[in-house]
This record gives sequence, C-alpha cells and structure tokens, in this order.
Amino acid sequence: MKTIKHVLILFLALGLTTSCSDDDSPTPVNEEEVITTLTLTLTPSGGGTAVVFKSQDLDGDGPNAPVITVNGALMANTQYSGIAKFENELESPAEDITLEVIEEDNEHQVFYGLTGTSGSSVTYNDQDGNGNPLGVSIILDAGTASTGNTLTVVLKHEPTKPNDGTIANADGETDVEATFTFDIN
Repeated sequence: MKTIKHVLILFLALGLTTSCSDDDSPTPVNEEEVITTLTLTLTPSGGGTAVVFKSQDLDGDGPNAPVITVNGALMANTQYSGIAKFENELESPAEDITLEVIEEDNEHQVFYGLTGTSGSSVTYNDQDGNGNPLGVSIILDAGTASTGNTLTVVLKHEPTKPNDGTIANADGETDVEATFTFDIN
C-alpha cells in the first residue's frame, strides 16, 4: 500500500510540473519575406540612360527559374549610382520589401560580387544604424571595356556584422540572390 501511495504521489507531482509549463506564451515567429523581384538600377553620374539589372521569379519557390535581364551595357570608366529594390510581386499591388530591409537595417546587408571586370568596383553608399554597410545604395565604378562580366547580388538576413564585404564570408540567411552577365563598352 505504501508503494502505491508513493507511486501516486510521484505521478501527481510529475503531472503538475508538466501541466504548469508556459505553453500559453508561444515564441513569436518572424516569418521571412517573399522576394520575387530584385532590381538594381545603375544611373551614370552626369546623366544618361540607366542600366537595369533585374531578376524576376514570379512563381516564388516554384519550379521555374528566375528571368534574369540586363537592359544594356555599362560605359567604360564611368561611375554609376546604384539603387537596389526588392519586391514581392505575388501580392497585388506589389509589396516593396526594400522598406523592410531599410527599417531592419541592422539585420540585413546587400552583398555585391564582381568577376571578369577589369578595374571595376562597388562601394557602399549607405549604412545601418550601427555604421556598418547596408548596400541598398551603392556606387559602381565601371572599369575598362570587357565582355562576359558577372555581378552577383545577394541580400542576407542576419549576416555577421561587421564583415569584410565579401559574399563568401557573409554568413546569415540568403533572402534573394541573382547573378547578372553584362558588358562594359
């Protein structure tokens, strides 16, 4: 009888500790935004026609690959002001995710990787609240004439900050990534 009494007390105590857990206050979930469209508009200093790099994936995580377009070549030895825009075009009207990236600037960074470009470079033209690069606004200096160059643009969520600005060392989660092939004339 004494053993049964101890077993009952044990089950009662175990039941009270498990039933009194804090299951009523769930951890808030910060859902990642859906980004279907990445647009990088490069406007030459001193005026002229902007060059637009665009990646559009209208089926989101569906089976179709994004449509990648570049509407022209960059001019050699020219400086461009660049603005990156991120949108969710599955919404109507399209949701401008760029506003969220800027609002949550300490949790985001846009990374740029150039290959095959002789003398070209990208410089950040904006900062987050802690003085680290953000990358929504950039300066791109186009180097000498060349063909088959690539520019990879990656928006990272919660990257390591500060960092060396390279995609390989960014850490964090990739929100969107696109690689564009372009020429410099």
